[in-house]
Amino acid sequence: MICTSDRMLPYYIGCPSWSDAAWRGSLYPMSTRTAEFLSRYANVFNAVEGNTTFYAEPSAETVRRWAELMPLHFRFCVKFPRDISHDGDLRERLHQAQSFMQLMAPLGERVMPYWLQFPSGFGPQRLGELADFLDALPSSGRIAVEVRHDEFFSKGWAERELNGLLFERNVERIGLDSRALFSSEPTTAAIRDAQAKKPRVPVRVPAFTQSPQIRFIGRLELEANDFYLGPWVDKFAEWIGEGRTPYIFLHTPDNRQAPELAMRFHAQLQTRLPELPSLSIMAEPVEQLGLL
Repeated sequence: MICTSDRMLPYYIGCPSWSDAAWRGSLYPMSTRTAEFLSRYANVFNAVEGNTTFYAEPSAETVRRWAELMPLHFRFCVKFPRDISHDGDLRERLHQAQSFMQLMAPLGERVMPYWLQFPSGFGPQRLGELADFLDALPSSGRIAVEVRHDEFFSKGWAERELNGLLFERNVERIGLDSRALFSSEPTTAAIRDAQAKKPRVPVRVPAFTQSPQIRFIGRLELEANDFYLGPWVDKFAEWIGEGRTPYIFLHTPDNRQAPELAMRFHAQLQTRLPELPSLSIMAEPVEQLGLL
């Protein structure tokens, strides 16, 4: 959990990455060098989505550098590379998955959990394959799965089978909430691009483990997200009250405002749980110059 002064947060909160140069002037001072992004990010948030590993495995030296910069309380939700989750039979990717987990080993418990994010084509006929894959890995409490196939949201046998498979293995089902994004009119290129790429699936609120995982995809207008954030504020207060340690990652269409949206969620959770410490103050926005 994040250390804020001498206090710890009872949940994890973060953004899709730490390396967005557009955050200079908001999350980071304008003078921040790229090499400083991670350490500055970890001074504000205590978790991050591992999108970078989905597209390419990092070098061993990069992982060692991350281990030097990430505080011990930080959580890096590393995604298995897409050629594991998207290309062929999972059982044929076991050696690669094991090698990938070994590569990330220097991060220790900061990798918690690994995310296995499937394409929409990964359907019910592959559940046996998924079971074999999970059973061959040290998965208890260390893996979370995101599915996108329609049958896994139908409340029928396929969804029951999936949920039972994950629950029995102490594997979390990642909850995705993209309602705010799809409530937006596609008036900008950023919104159109996000709506084309992000899945539009029914909301599920699983809690198969002690650490439920939520991804929230919001709107550009920060205040317009409050209607959709409200139920999550209530749910996180409930989970924390039960002794769980939930995770939430907040996105906006182009993620330029993701840190502000995450701050907004935390401030709203503080109204439910006043004992929560505030997050560290972000960099002051750049003052806009008036026209001469």
